[in-house]
Amino acid sequence: MSITEVQRQQTAFPPGYGTVYGAVKRLFDITAAASLLALLMPLLLLIALAVKLETRGPVLFRQARCGAGSRSFMALKFRTMHVDAEARLMEMLAVNAELKLEYDRHHKLRNDPRVTRLGRLLRRTSLDELPQLWNVLAGDMSLIGPRPYMPHELAPHPSAWSAIARVKPGITGLWQVSGRHRTTFEDRLQLDIAYVADYSLRQDVAILLRTMMVVLKADGI
Repeated sequence: MSITEVQRQQTAFPPGYGTVYGAVKRLFDITAAASLLALLMPLLLLIALAVKLETRGPVLFRQARCGAGSRSFMALKFRTMHVDAEARLMEMLAVNAELKLEYDRHHKLRNDPRVTRLGRLLRRTSLDELPQLWNVLAGDMSLIGPRPYMPHELAPHPSAWSAIARVKPGITGLWQVSGRHRTTFEDRLQLDIAYVADYSLRQDVAILLRTMMVVLKADGI
C-alpha cells in the first residue's frame, strides 16, 4: 500500500491532537529543540568533524521516513555506517542465513558490521539522533512519538501504518524505553500503536523521564 493510499484512509486523530494539548506539545517541542541545539552546538560540530575524519562520505545521513498523515519527510542523523552500507547488507543477507533471520525479525542487526567504530559509540549513546532536533523545529517530528518508520517497513502493515500516522514520529518514544534493541519489529509496532491510543501529556512526561535513564545508561543500539 502506498503512502497516498494510506493517507486516503486517514480520517481520525487521537484525543488531544490539535487541541490545547497539541498546542502545548508543539510549543514544548520548539522551545526544547531550539534550546538543545544552541546548548549542544559545540558537541554537534565536534561529532560532525569526527565523522568526516573517520571515513569518507557525508556527515549527515538523510532517509525518507513516514510522518503524520502518512506524509514522507527526510529524517536526519549523523552517519554511523560506511557509505556502501546497503550493498554490504544485501551481500551479507544473501550468504548468512542467521543474519537474515535476525534482520527479518528485528529489521536491524545487533552487531552490524556496516557500522563504523565511531558509529557504534554514537548509537550506544544515542548521539547520532541529535540532528533530528532540526526535524522537530521543521515540524516533521516531535521530541516524543512513534518511531519514524521507513515506508517499506510499514507497507505490509496498513492498519498499523494508519494508526501510527495519526501523530508525528518522535526522537524518542515508548518502544525506545521498552527494550529498544531487544524488541522485535512487531513489538515496536504494537508499542507505537499503544502510544497513539494513550496520546497524553502524562504519557509524554513518563517517556521523557525514562529516556533520560536510557541515555545515561548508554543503552542505545
